Amino acid sequence: MKRRVFPKVLLGVSILSLLIAIHMAANDNIANAGPFVIAFLLLLAISFRGFPVLRGLTFTTVILSVVATSLYYPQYFKEYNGFEFATLITPLIQIIMFGMGCSMGLKDFVALAKSPRSVIVGVFVQYTIMPLLGFALASFTDFPSEISAGIVLLGCAPTSVTASVMCYLAKANVVLAITITAITTLLAPFLIPLLMKVLANGFIEINVGEMMWGIIKMVFIPIGAGLIFNKFLHGKAKWLDDSMPLISMIGVAFIVAIIMAAGRDSILNIGIELIIVVFLLILFGFFFGYWLARLLKLSEDDCRTIAITTGTQNAGLVSGIAKVMGKIATVGLATAVCGPIMGFSSSILASYWNSNRPRAEALDESAPQVD
Repeated sequence: MKRRVFPKVLLGVSILSLLIAIHMAANDNIANAGPFVIAFLLLLAISFRGFPVLRGLTFTTVILSVVATSLYYPQYFKEYNGFEFATLITPLIQIIMFGMGCSMGLKDFVALAKSPRSVIVGVFVQYTIMPLLGFALASFTDFPSEISAGIVLLGCAPTSVTASVMCYLAKANVVLAITITAITTLLAPFLIPLLMKVLANGFIEINVGEMMWGIIKMVFIPIGAGLIFNKFLHGKAKWLDDSMPLISMIGVAFIVAIIMAAGRDSILNIGIELIIVVFLLILFGFFFGYWLARLLKLSEDDCRTIAITTGTQNAGLVSGIAKVMGKIATVGLATAVCGPIMGFSSSILASYWNSNRPRAEALDESAPQVD
């Protein structure tokens, strides 16, 4: 009984906190409403754990609470006793990539041989449609050049590891999602610098060699270490296997907080416009990924998978690249905004597809079972 009541109590308190924040904003006191805004989002996230339908939105809502905290109290996410927290972004990305490597094995790449057409389409869309969308959206805005370059960079990113989770929630092809994520990530050190040189050089100067080496350090080395760990030590260090997903989520949350704090002034000045542009990038990614796959006559499951993998960009890796460029507060701004928007929109899409499965599958499940 308590388990059922507690989430409802938290939901009620979170709504009360929101009402107080709205009242303070209506009285021109939004600057002091921080504790109530943060309490609303954090309690809402915890309450979602008690509702199976909403459970998938928990991490997204936590990220939103992190965003609110870093915007209201940026001083806590910039430095401590002279140590700049921005220097932690690269090692945090490496830890997340190591976790990805730990979850991968040779069996994941066997899917490439079994279904090469779907994999090729997914990788192709990721490195053609998305970079071009990023360039088009950046070109139609009047943002400062470095922020525009960040939008292009976000479009050039590989598939996020969260795509596999969303495909699982959507009951799509998880193996295909893992394979596309792995291949796009492994290609990132070579393709991102070249795409940025072609598409973003009009916004800022791009050093291809420096960017390539930075991505190699953030991707190849930690993923390679993770693959070796998975090969020889998988199951022998169960505490590490169990803790890596949580460590990765904490790492993503901290990276978002650092970037939002660093770019707070820019976000407050152009926040709504940037949010709209990033949302359109993600939305168009879902749309074009799905319909291009449909046009090529792939299965419905694979179409849905490619839609999700196309629209979910590896925002964490982009943050690391922006840090390597020394432009975390400008080039990295779009990726900070991307995290919560991407999580929210992909969760909704996954939930919708979960309850609206392909007709053939639904008919198969509804058919009477014969022993």
